[in-house]
Amino acid sequence: MCLHDLPVRLIGNGGGLVYAPLGSTHLAVEDIALMRALPNMTIVCPADAEEMERFMKVSVDWPHPIYIRLAKGYDPIVTDPDKPFVIGQGQMYREGSDVLLVTTGIGLRVCREAADLLEEKGVSASVLHLPTVKPLDTEMLLSAMDKVDAVISVEEHTVIGGLGSAVAETMLEAGVQRKFKRVGVPDVFPDHYGTQNLIMERYGIWPAPLAETAIELLKG
Repeated sequence: MCLHDLPVRLIGNGGGLVYAPLGSTHLAVEDIALMRALPNMTIVCPADAEEMERFMKVSVDWPHPIYIRLAKGYDPIVTDPDKPFVIGQGQMYREGSDVLLVTTGIGLRVCREAADLLEEKGVSASVLHLPTVKPLDTEMLLSAMDKVDAVISVEEHTVIGGLGSAVAETMLEAGVQRKFKRVGVPDVFPDHYGTQNLIMERYGIWPAPLAETAIELLKG
């Protein structure tokens, strides 16, 4: 499919930690890393059902294969209907001067809430949503980095090979020097059963611990 660059759509239902109650064997936290390694593959991670609907309308004429990572459904609507979905383009949801939270998929909800918590503590946070992980909007990403002292990638995925790796690669190749932290599932098979939200919180992919991570990173 990728070798011949065919316009096929792969839908990954239940990506990330959706099936956390069933244990490690049912988690899909390596999918973005696997798909990123395939030439010609496009990777899209909508944050909610409404963004998914906007994406589907523009996916029809995309001439390349697409991997679409879906969540479980019924997630809170956190995207802005006035922001058009453009494949390969990021979306700024908040502009701050201290730390940049870069995310994809349902991580947008986590980052927007974490930014609110940080504001209460006097920390100004930017929130950049990258619904397309590949091709990555490196121009918007680098522009957002210019305005802050620290960068945190936030993803419901292993920290190896996913969004965080893409952000780090972009920073290094552009010669950008910022404090940097990847927040996601560490290099382990999660050994706890529970809801998706509980496992996300356990690994710091949740508003309160993410806010604390940002504060600690800024302190250096």
